[in-house]
Amino acid sequence: MRTTRSWWRASVVVGLTVAVGLPAAAATAKPSAERLRPVVQDGVTQPVFGYADAIRERVFVTSDVDTDSDGKRDVVAMDIIRPKASDEGLRVPVIMDASPYYSTVCRGNESECKEDVDGDGLNDKWPLFYDNYFVPRGYAVVLLDMIGTNHSTGCPVTGGTADNISAPTAIDWLNGRRKGTNAAGDEVVADWHNGRTGMIGKSYDGTLANAAAATGVEGLSTIVPISGISSWYDYSRSNGLITRGNNYSGSLANTVTNPELRAYCAPVREQMGVASDDTTGDYSDFWAERDYVPHADRVRASVFVVHGINDDNVRADHFSKWWDALAEHNVPRKLWMTGTGHVDPFDFRRGEWVDTLHRWFDFWLYDVKNDIMKEPRADIERAPDVWETYRDWPVPTAQKTQVFLRPGAEGAAGALSVRPQPGGKESRTFQDTPSMSQTNAIRHPSDPQANTANRLVFLSQPLRAPLHISGTPVVRIKASVNGEDTSFAGLLVDYGTKTRFGTAGDGIRTLTEEDCWGEQATWGGYAEDACYRETAKNVATDPQALVTKGILDGLNIDSLSTSTPLVPGKKNAVDVPLLPEDYVFDAGNQIGVVLLGSYSGYSSRAKQNQAEITVHFDSSRIELPVVGGRKAAEKAGL
Repeated sequence: MRTTRSWWRASVVVGLTVAVGLPAAAATAKPSAERLRPVVQDGVTQPVFGYADAIRERVFVTSDVDTDSDGKRDVVAMDIIRPKASDEGLRVPVIMDASPYYSTVCRGNESECKEDVDGDGLNDKWPLFYDNYFVPRGYAVVLLDMIGTNHSTGCPVTGGTADNISAPTAIDWLNGRRKGTNAAGDEVVADWHNGRTGMIGKSYDGTLANAAAATGVEGLSTIVPISGISSWYDYSRSNGLITRGNNYSGSLANTVTNPELRAYCAPVREQMGVASDDTTGDYSDFWAERDYVPHADRVRASVFVVHGINDDNVRADHFSKWWDALAEHNVPRKLWMTGTGHVDPFDFRRGEWVDTLHRWFDFWLYDVKNDIMKEPRADIERAPDVWETYRDWPVPTAQKTQVFLRPGAEGAAGALSVRPQPGGKESRTFQDTPSMSQTNAIRHPSDPQANTANRLVFLSQPLRAPLHISGTPVVRIKASVNGEDTSFAGLLVDYGTKTRFGTAGDGIRTLTEEDCWGEQATWGGYAEDACYRETAKNVATDPQALVTKGILDGLNIDSLSTSTPLVPGKKNAVDVPLLPEDYVFDAGNQIGVVLLGSYSGYSSRAKQNQAEITVHFDSSRIELPVVGGRKAAEKAGL
């Protein structure tokens, strides 16, 4: 599957269905004129096409939007690399990575940018391994500049319509529905295309894949969103609270804009700052335009979701809400859930990733009859480099299980039980403090430094058996406040030492060794290779760990679209959805639930009134998605 840093040699018997002596990373032979179709062996395409002689193009396609209001429709630019045989009759599918980052932040663990080294108008530096690996296997690779970035015109709008149609505009050209030109203005047609496009990308790139699929564009056959956003509201907000800085949409747009155009695009960013409404944090038409989940019914493509359950950049509810909506509409799908953070699978499970991605694209773009869709739907990383498979996610035997919060003595921890508090008339009050850190919030009550005045903690007894949760927990409490507004936060904690994912570097560290995943060539004096530094997981053995968290603005307990002041002293039903999780609490450990007001580790909009929050125990509980339901919870000792 891979090679060492030294370059290798390979041979192939051209025209046969079985390739001889063929490492999966590369081949140098070219197909005969009689066989202009891929060679398939063991359920995957083989590298029988050239890379050094691949055709490179830069194509420009006019869109239907004018983001900078200059009276001209914005133009989408894309760099294409495809086998030479595609000019000789081979019809090839496209693997597209649409991105706003190719000239600014750049791509991958080693921050690779696109670059025309010799100034001939053709790309010489191709970020990531997709081109090196897939072009020899009979694919075209398209690196597309999102509208407003790099060689495309206009201004970025951070999840808005122009973002969403950037890739569909190119797909329309690939399928003959739009006109494309080269830099000289001559028309260019994609008569080499087989009609199928797959999109892939991490973070913003994965978001553009989600956005394109949500348009329902014809010709998009599959998407592979890695750490992708499904709702920009959920990215910069959390249930009414701002989790990133004011006008974050404008700030990110500024980051991805070419430096020389940032002043030119400032009016667009200012307009976004007004429309995004940082004053209330409410959901509005601005955010609806940037929300792809409601449009899952339009998705025609299969979807291979990859996400880090500990991703604090694009949090895990992005994949879970999208995943649930896709399931509702029976979209063919697959899931990899890693225990790392904002990390590409090439850097957390490299060999298995390249193999799985290869089979996925072969199945959906070349109709190769392999078993990728017969495998378990979900791969979940249970511990560092320890993976388990399930037929779906959430695990089908998970059931919503009510675990009630029982009050302890004043200043002491309460308890957790599947049985409600008898009588349920007691209450406990704590003082909100915006400065509460996550470290202090999750301290065990027995810790001498534990805070007793600004939180409520509830502990299970040491578990008699492991307890597996799979899905989205919800804290459901009855609470009153001595003011008109506050935050309500809930944290689920595992108390007890075990081997866990380290948080440094999003869970990985980069090593000095390299391995190679494809062919090389030299263009414009630049040696384009596919060799990348290897990585390793970071591991922690802390005595406690945050499992998942959630926060809600008290103004939005009834509606995310309308802020309504609280009535001081009135008892309210407060439901705080936590981030999704798939986690096993070990026997002997304790489950902890922590209730807070403001939470500096989640929301940047601290409540300055520092309200007193009173929790009433007539029905306050946490709803856990327990695998095995209440019986499993009782077996574990809850």
